[in-house]
Amino acid sequence: MDNAYISAIAALAGSGIGAVASFATTWLTQDAQVRGQRFAQVMTRRERLHGEFIEEASKLFADSLAHQLDDPSKFVRLYALVGRLRLSASSHVISRAEEVMQRIAETYHLPNRDFSNPEDRQPDDVDLLRAFSEACREDLGV
Repeated sequence: MDNAYISAIAALAGSGIGAVASFATTWLTQDAQVRGQRFAQVMTRRERLHGEFIEEASKLFADSLAHQLDDPSKFVRLYALVGRLRLSASSHVISRAEEVMQRIAETYHLPNRDFSNPEDRQPDDVDLLRAFSEACREDLGV
């Protein structure tokens, strides 16, 4: 075979290998960026969901301290949030959310409290969501 042909084939092979390497590098880089963006979106969605649960549970707990449960439909949003948590959160977060829900339901059945009396203030009332929040931090890896 002629040396010119060998040189031409070698040049074409080198160009082909370079093109394939460039394509592979670009594809891998874009794939890594897309996975990173997806992960960030999932974490943002989880964080927002945890925040919504905390807000709703706080409202219901404050209501349960001063009122009796006259309308069970108050729990609908909280139950829905726990259901959404079951889709993406860890079992530890879900169990803590269920504990918070149980505690709120139990508090509705207790006598109403008058917060002008220091005896009516209980330490458990302040940190109802602490265990849930800590579980969320672990789940989010913060």
